Amino acid sequence: MYVVTGGAGFIGSNLLATLEARGFGPLAAVDRCDDPHKVRNIAKRRDMCLVAPEQTFAFLDENADAVKAIFHLGAITSTTERDLEKLDEVNVRLSRALWAWCARRGVPLIYASSAATYGNGDLGFDDDGSLAALARLKPLNPYGQSKHSFDLVVAQETAAGATPPPHWAGLKFFNVYGPNEFHKGTQASLVPQIYHKAAAGEPYPLFKSHNPQYPDGGQLRDFVFVDDCCDVMLWLLERKSANGLYNLGTGKARSFMDLANAVYRAVGREPLVTFRETPADIRDQYQYFTEARMDRLRAAGYTKPFTSLEDGVTATVRTYLSQPDPYR
Repeated sequence: MYVVTGGAGFIGSNLLATLEARGFGPLAAVDRCDDPHKVRNIAKRRDMCLVAPEQTFAFLDENADAVKAIFHLGAITSTTERDLEKLDEVNVRLSRALWAWCARRGVPLIYASSAATYGNGDLGFDDDGSLAALARLKPLNPYGQSKHSFDLVVAQETAAGATPPPHWAGLKFFNVYGPNEFHKGTQASLVPQIYHKAAAGEPYPLFKSHNPQYPDGGQLRDFVFVDDCCDVMLWLLERKSANGLYNLGTGKARSFMDLANAVYRAVGREPLVTFRETPADIRDQYQYFTEARMDRLRAAGYTKPFTSLEDGVTATVRTYLSQPDPYR
């Protein structure tokens, strides 16, 4: 049995679909389907059970002999969440408990960290998982800090010689996009948000730049297709010698204008973009550049090329967003 926490969410539901397509099973999704979009995210899965979050450890204990791996993707992912206790409970304490359970039971664990741990990027985007390197990072928001806190826990445990899960990896996801994002609303990637405007032939308002080094729409992000993320996670599951913390991006930053252009062209329209002020409450903490260093994952042996922005956006739009049933 392969367990995916956050299984009805964005990356989790795509991972479940990939596991099923490649013959992994049975599957268990730990999540609360209190949103109709999340229900539809996993409605096509055949050999899967749904576990309420509060039943996580009872379920794991009951099925301990059958659990082959846990993919811990469940988290509060809103970058505007300000409830520190809630973030600590879900993003740190739950992660610690799962780490301890996997170490005790001898079960592999692959967990989601985030590029938000890098803060404003002034120190670069090097996925060095040592305590010294992690201690230098300064996340810009409570969400990023919560993800960083668990990375520090893992570094402390391994440095102290504590018994870890038999095989583990943490992934610093950069700007992931793809199908099954509707439940995220305004926290979804810009691909579905731009799509609705593009399909209607309307302009999409990107944020203006408030940094003279970047033109409007020229802010840069490392956009990574969710299928590539699933490929990496399954590769790491099989690569038992590749324990560690890894970036998961493409290694190539692209502009928001590039992204918008790709969406409009995927629906067969010429790009139509306007600009709006970046909201004042996020302007001072806005990242103008992110780009994953992918050296460590490549050095570990991962050789598959990453999907180009244009190809990934086109696949998302034409295979999912534009279809009568846009769910994977």
